[in-house]
Amino acid sequence: MGKTKELSQDLRVRIVDLHKAGMGYKKISKVLDVKVTTIGAIIRKFKEYNMTINRPRPGAPKKISPRGVAMMLRTVRNRPATTRQELANDLKAAGTTVCKETLGNTLRNNGFTSCSARKVPLLKRAHVEARLKYANDHLKDEPSYWEKVLWSDETKIELFGLNSTRHVWRKKNAAYDPKNTVPTVKHGGGSIMFWGCFSAKGTGLLHRITGKMDGTMYRTILRDNLLPSARDLKMGRGWVFQHDNDPKHTAKATKDWLKKNHIKVMEWPSQSPDLNPIENLWRELKVRVAKRQPTNLHDLERICKEEWAKIPPGVCAKLVVNYNKRLTAVLANKGFATKY
Repeated sequence: MGKTKELSQDLRVRIVDLHKAGMGYKKISKVLDVKVTTIGAIIRKFKEYNMTINRPRPGAPKKISPRGVAMMLRTVRNRPATTRQELANDLKAAGTTVCKETLGNTLRNNGFTSCSARKVPLLKRAHVEARLKYANDHLKDEPSYWEKVLWSDETKIELFGLNSTRHVWRKKNAAYDPKNTVPTVKHGGGSIMFWGCFSAKGTGLLHRITGKMDGTMYRTILRDNLLPSARDLKMGRGWVFQHDNDPKHTAKATKDWLKKNHIKVMEWPSQSPDLNPIENLWRELKVRVAKRQPTNLHDLERICKEEWAKIPPGVCAKLVVNYNKRLTAVLANKGFATKY
């Protein structure tokens, strides 16, 4: 696979001289220990250009042959987590020695970029099949259907959660100037769990979860927050409630409570946060809260509820109107996780 060294000028002249003396290609090859194909190439060049030296080339020859490049691309397509060192070892075993920088440049020139792998929920075969079924079942639903859905979920918000990602303008060697740093504490300085809901008409109530939530607490949250939110958002008749398949949500007592209160529940595929648009609102909330920089958990709870209520209904409506794009993305990725 690796390229051989070019023959010296003296050796090229000897090849031409022997050819002029009437010696055949094979005999020259045997005498000088040079491949017959190389002998032929040198003599053809002499006959055509009357020269034995190589003509000037537009740059340094590539260190990796086309075959080696093809092998690299095949490897990274099949195993994207392959390291540059592993690629270098493969090429070295095939006779080509190159540095890691050359490997990186070659991959970039062929459209590959080194990126951090996205973290997504573990999807087993049953999860993938359920996601595909959900997407196919709802793909043709009109926007009016999604406007009747009340989405819900729980999330954890840390006191110093997003502050650690702040950017600053600074000069060289001023990285640790106090003005250019962000104070952090272990475990985010404490956190609060929230339950929330929203629809195309806006955000519902945001409830702080104190302690470990069990089925009884969850049903209390639904009673005190879900029903009032549905009334405040004027969901009307025929609205649909969405929650995931957490055991507290699917417990028989919870199902009985929902049935008793005449609440229709959407069938939901497990391990599918990318299909729940409330995840986008959680991100929106965390960004808003980080900008206000709460200093304690009491402030954090107050600011979270204030900012949740301030999220414009237009933001909520846009997430719902564009919901079919999520379904299309799931189908396009054959049921696996999507960018949403």
